[in-house]
Amino acid sequence: MSGATKSLRGTAAVVGVAESDLGEVAPGLTPLDLAGQAAARALAGAGIAKSEVDGLFTASSYLPMAAMDTAEYLGIRPRHLDGTNIGGSSFVSHLLHAATAIEQGQCTTVLIVYGSTQRSDGGRLVSPSRPDPYEAPYGPRYPITMYALAAARHMHEYGTTREQLADVAVAAREWAGLNPAAFARKPLTREDVLGSRMISDPLTVRDCCLVTDGGGALVVTSAERARDLAATPAYLLGAGEATWHRSISRMPDLTVTAATDSGRRAFAAAGLTPADIDVVELYDAFTINPVLFLEDLGFCAKGEGGAFVADGGIAPGGRLPVNTNGGGLSYGHPGMYGIFTVIEAVRQLRGDCGERQVPGAVTALAHGNGGVLSSQVTAILGTEAAL
Repeated sequence: MSGATKSLRGTAAVVGVAESDLGEVAPGLTPLDLAGQAAARALAGAGIAKSEVDGLFTASSYLPMAAMDTAEYLGIRPRHLDGTNIGGSSFVSHLLHAATAIEQGQCTTVLIVYGSTQRSDGGRLVSPSRPDPYEAPYGPRYPITMYALAAARHMHEYGTTREQLADVAVAAREWAGLNPAAFARKPLTREDVLGSRMISDPLTVRDCCLVTDGGGALVVTSAERARDLAATPAYLLGAGEATWHRSISRMPDLTVTAATDSGRRAFAAAGLTPADIDVVELYDAFTINPVLFLEDLGFCAKGEGGAFVADGGIAPGGRLPVNTNGGGLSYGHPGMYGIFTVIEAVRQLRGDCGERQVPGAVTALAHGNGGVLSSQVTAILGTEAAL
C-alpha cells in the first residue's frame, strides 16, 4: 500500500446518507427521480446546500453517460466528475476516489448517488452484461449461473452445505425483521430456503437477492469541515480496490475472490485487522457471497465460511453482525447494491439503527462486489474514537 493512500486515513468523512423511496415505487418515476430523492435527503441530513456540491460521483445501468445526466437532472455544475462503473461495487470505489479528490483539492463536497427502477421495469435485470464467446454456447443465465458455479465449487472443495448457504438467507431475514425499511420481513426458515424453487443448481430463489426499486446517496467532505457540521461524521479509515477477471470463465479460482487483495489493502491503510471490526456490511447478491467474502477478508480461514455463517453465526446475537439492514437478500436490491453497504455502515456508527443497532459500534466494514465476483472494493469506516 502506497504512502499516498495511507495518508488518506481519517482525512475524509461521510456526513450525509439517505435512501430514496424503496421497494416498488409509484409508476412513472425514473432512476434519476429516485437518485434525486436520495440526494435531497442526504444533503438535508448533512446540513449542506446543493449549491455547495462541487464533486459528483455516480454509475448506472440505464445511462451510459450517467455523471452528466445526473448533474443535469440535479441542477449542479460540479468541477470534479466521476462516472466510473465497475458494477455493484462502484459506489464503494467512489468513496475512495472522493477522499482522494478532496485530499488533492479537486473538490470539497462530494455527492455519491444512485437510482434504479428495476422492479417497476417488470423485474427485468438491467445489467451491463455482455455476451462472452466462450460462455455463450452453454446458455448461462447472467449472472446467477456464474454465482452458482462458485457455490458448487465451494461445496465440492470444502464441504460447504446447502443448509449453511440457507442460513445466510435466514440471517439476512432476521436482521430485516428489525428494519422497518426492509422489503422482505416475513420470517424465513432454513426449510423455506431449501424448499423454494431451484433457479440455478445449487441456488434456489431464496438464495438470490431481491429485485427492487431504490436509490441511495452519500455526502462526503473533509474531516476538518465535517467536525463543524451538525451531522455525526463517519470517517474513512482505509479502502482498497481489486479486480482479477471480468468473465467467470477467466476467474483463476472459483472459491477465491479479489477481495483478498482489496481487503488487505483496506486493512493496511486503516491500520486495523478483522478482529478490530464491529460490524460488517457485505454485498450479498447470492448466499455464496458472504461465505466467500468473510473468508477472503480474513474473518475466517478459507473453507471455513460455511461453518462461520451456520446456525445464526451472522444473525442477530451471532458471533459477527453481518448485513444488519437485511442485505440484498431481504432489505432491497435495486440492480447495484454497493452504496447501501456504506449507508448502513454509517448509520451503525452513528447509532441510528434502532432495534438492529450493534451496541458500541466504533468500526464498520463495507464491501462492494461487481460483475460476476469480478470487481471487489473494501472500505473501513470509523467514529471519531477510531481515529
